[in-house]
Amino acid sequence: MGSQPPLPTIDFSSIHKHHQGTIAWDSLKTQVFKALQEFGCFEASFNQISLDLRESVFASLNQLFSLPLETKLRNNREKPFYGYIGPSKDVPLFESLGIDDIQSFTNLMWPHNGNHEFCESMKKYIEKLSELDEMVRMMVLECLNLEKYIDEHMELTKYLTRVMRYRVPDEHESELGLRDHADKNIVTIIHQNDAGGLEVQNKEGEWISAKTSANCFVVMAGESFHAWTNGRLRAPVHRVVMKGDQTRFSIGLFSVGKSGKFIKAPKEMVNEDYPLLFKPFDYEEFLKFFVLEENIGNKLALKKYCGVSQ
Repeated sequence: MGSQPPLPTIDFSSIHKHHQGTIAWDSLKTQVFKALQEFGCFEASFNQISLDLRESVFASLNQLFSLPLETKLRNNREKPFYGYIGPSKDVPLFESLGIDDIQSFTNLMWPHNGNHEFCESMKKYIEKLSELDEMVRMMVLECLNLEKYIDEHMELTKYLTRVMRYRVPDEHESELGLRDHADKNIVTIIHQNDAGGLEVQNKEGEWISAKTSANCFVVMAGESFHAWTNGRLRAPVHRVVMKGDQTRFSIGLFSVGKSGKFIKAPKEMVNEDYPLLFKPFDYEEFLKFFVLEENIGNKLALKKYCGVSQ
């Protein structure tokens, strides 16, 4: 795996949304689109989150996951992936918490005194990552000459943050922290600590390790973006492998479809070369289908749910 070429790295350090239409923006958007076509992801160098903010957020994750299990279980949500997910037989190293409203989540975890530092740090952190998400999606739509759909496309989604902890495996345990899968949403942005562990599968089926650094964020297209672009973008298969002796913390920002909003490819995306792949679908209804016992882990679940027979 070490001989494989690394994931593309794209420098967002000097780009903001208001740079849209500049030479620098146009150069960057070409790189973004090419990377999402070829790899389905890239590593974004993004310095809008200061080192102090990063350190504050990751330190608070250690505090959060050290809370008693009964406290974490308060984050009990009906929507799949919104609540607490604990270690299981298949993934014993992994636990995760979903956050869609930071203030409510903070009050739930620390009901007596709150946790002002956690709340404010996460708010700032998520605000900055959401800006990166918006820029990436705007760039993709521009490359597809779909600028007129930008507002509509952004209105399709909201944000879900998942914070994750992976313990170091015991001597006779598997190093697999999270099984291989493709995300179901529009765009995922992953930030991991120095423990690393994130691996992405390329088109040849080889695994590539993602870099770990303070300002390196892995940006991935999800299956919903693959569907919305009618197959123009890859939704990469990825996994987590725990090879060192350090606990892994990571944060994922997910742009997810809103309930009642249908994800469907614009008419401009459908032609003889690109016949329609998926019928319009409600993202939250698809997730309910995906988490059924017979579908969980099925890499063709979206095709099974709403694929168009060719």
